[in-house]
Amino acid sequence: MSRTGLNPIEIPQGVEVTLDGTTVKVKGPKGELSREISDTIHVKIEENTIYLERSSDTKEQRSLHGTTRSLIANMVEGVSKGFQKELEIIGVGYRAQKQGNKVIINAGYSHPVEVEPLEGTEIDVPKNTHLVVKGIDKEAVGALAANIRAIRPPEPYKGKGIRYVGEYVQRKEGKTAK
Repeated sequence: MSRTGLNPIEIPQGVEVTLDGTTVKVKGPKGELSREISDTIHVKIEENTIYLERSSDTKEQRSLHGTTRSLIANMVEGVSKGFQKELEIIGVGYRAQKQGNKVIINAGYSHPVEVEPLEGTEIDVPKNTHLVVKGIDKEAVGALAANIRAIRPPEPYKGKGIRYVGEYVQRKEGKTAK
């Protein structure tokens, strides 16, 4: 039984949810999102609450039930509050700077790496060793943050690289001479 799928979704003040066939559209103060959902998951909107029901009890339907509920809940939260991921750059000479819409990252390569934000996201650089990826689509924010981290993932010997704020990198001991 999908426990996640059974939970109702509360619609906050200022957010409007409409259902057009199998397309769910969510409009709020930060923007508008829409997503196509499976036709076997039935969505009911009553007052300020969204309920989801599945048509059968097969394994595929149970998994789709919880996934669809989470996707709609993330859309509602995104248009009302938004999402953000923070990254930090650690290493001598490693830094980032914003240039117009792009961010230029120097991460120890022979050339700087340019990163353009995806549709509906933006990148802030409060310090040259700190990046903040913001947006209303949780999937796009996470993908952009993962792409930035993949430029230079943290290495286990000195801990240099780009990592999420609060990410723990297990350190290894280097070689020792006899």
